[in-house]
Amino acid sequence: MSYNTGKKESSPVSPLKKRRASWSELWVNHHQLLSSSPLDLAAKFQSLTPPISKSKTLLPDFTLLLPDLILIRVIEKIPKSQRKNLSLVCKRWFKLHGRLVRSFKVSDWEFLASGRLISRFPNLDTVDLVSGCLISPPNSGILVNHRIVSFTVGVGSYQSWSFFEENLLSVDIVERGLKALAGGCSNLRKLVVTNTSELGLLNVAEECSRLQELELHKCSDSVLLGIGAFENLQILRLVGNVDGLYNSLVSDIGLMILAQGCKRLVKLELVGCEGGFDGIKEIGECCQMLEELSVCDHKMESGWLGGLRYCENLKTLKLVSCKKIDNDPDECLSCCCCPALERLHLDKCQLRDKNTVKALFKMCEAAREIVFQDCWGLDNDIFSLAMAFGRVKLLYLEGCSLLTTSGLESVILHWHELEHLKVVSCKNIKDSEVSPSLSALFSALVELQWRPDTRSHLSSSLTGTGIGGKGGKFFKKT
Repeated sequence: MSYNTGKKESSPVSPLKKRRASWSELWVNHHQLLSSSPLDLAAKFQSLTPPISKSKTLLPDFTLLLPDLILIRVIEKIPKSQRKNLSLVCKRWFKLHGRLVRSFKVSDWEFLASGRLISRFPNLDTVDLVSGCLISPPNSGILVNHRIVSFTVGVGSYQSWSFFEENLLSVDIVERGLKALAGGCSNLRKLVVTNTSELGLLNVAEECSRLQELELHKCSDSVLLGIGAFENLQILRLVGNVDGLYNSLVSDIGLMILAQGCKRLVKLELVGCEGGFDGIKEIGECCQMLEELSVCDHKMESGWLGGLRYCENLKTLKLVSCKKIDNDPDECLSCCCCPALERLHLDKCQLRDKNTVKALFKMCEAAREIVFQDCWGLDNDIFSLAMAFGRVKLLYLEGCSLLTTSGLESVILHWHELEHLKVVSCKNIKDSEVSPSLSALFSALVELQWRPDTRSHLSSSLTGTGIGGKGGKFFKKT
C-alpha cells in the first residue's frame, strides 16, 4: 500500500539544473542589497554569484571584427622593432605585417626567384639585391665588410679577393630576378643591384615608373644604355671599379650616356669611375637640376676638375677617399668657379699637392660650408689656401693632426661671416695656445664645438681619481 505525503523526493542527481541568477537581476535588485547589513549583503552576493568553472574558456578575438585597414593603422602605431613579434600571433597578422614592410635586403636569391619575396612583402618600395647576387655557401657565418658593400663567406682559404667576382650570379639570372621583382613591386622607389645589364634595367623601368633612386654595383658603359628609360630617376649611385673586389669601367662614354638619359637627376655619386673633363662637362650641361655630386676613389683623367664649372646649379661637392684630386690642376686655375656651390666636403682625401688644393679651392671659392674629415697632408701651409673662401659660415675640422692653432687662427680671422666652428680630434690644436683675438672670435660665434685634443680633456677629467697612473705608482705595497 502506497501513499503520497505531498513532498517530492529529491533525486541525488537531478537532470534539471537550477537557473542561475543573471547579472541584470542583480542590477535591478541592487536597492534591496544596499538596504541589508554588510554580513547579509556578503552572504546574498555569494549565493547569487555564479560559480567559476574549473575548465578554461577562451575569450573571443575582438580583432576579427576590425577590417584589415583599421588593424593596419593600429599596428603602424607600434615601433618597428616590435612589429616582427606581431607576425607570430596568427596567419592574418602575419600577412598584415608583410603588407607594412617597405624595405628589404635580399640575402638569398632563391627567396626572390621563387616568388616568396613578393607574396610575403607585396608593398615593398626599397629593395637591396647586392648580397643576394653573391653565391655564398650554406651556413656561412663570416661577415666581410668593405667600404662599398658587405657580404658573408664560408670558412676556407682564399688566395685573393677575386672570389667575390667569381661567385657573382650570372647576368641572365639577375635579369630574370629583376623581371620578377618589377612585375610584383610596381611601386618600387629604390633599387640596389649588382652585375645587371641593359635589359635588366629596361625590365625594371617598364614596370616601375615611380623609381627615383638607383644604385648600380659593377656598373659599366654598356649597362648605362638602359638608364634613360627611368623617367623619374633623381638619385643615382654608380660603383665601377672597386680595388680588391671587382673591375668595371665607367668612362666618358658612360657619363655622356648618363647625362643624356637622366636630365632630372638631383644627386649623383660616382665610385671608382673613370672619365674626365668631357664627361663632367656633359653632365653639367644636360643635368640642369643636379645639386649634389659625390666622387669617391675616382680614376678620373687629368683636368676633370675643370668640368665642374658647367654645373651651374651644383650646391654640394663631396670628395671621399681620393688619393689624388686632379693630376693636372693648372688648367683649372684659370677657370671660373661654380657660382651656386654652397658646401665642400673632403673626407679621407690626400691634400699634399699644393697646386691641386689651390685649384680645388679656386673652383669652390663660393662655398659657405667647409668640412675636412681625416684628410692627410692638411698642414698650416695647405690650410692657408683656404683664405680663397671669402664667405664661409661653417668650418668643421676632424682628425686633422698636422694643423696647429696658429695655422687655424691665421685663416679664420679673415672670415668675417663665420658663425659655426667645430674642431674635433686635432691633436696639435691646443687650448693653451688660444690667443685673445681667437678667444674674442669664439665669443661672437653662434655655435662652437671645441674638442681638439680628446686626451687633454680625458686627463683633466681624471685628475685626482687615481685612474690613469702607472701600475708601480698606483698600487701601494702594504
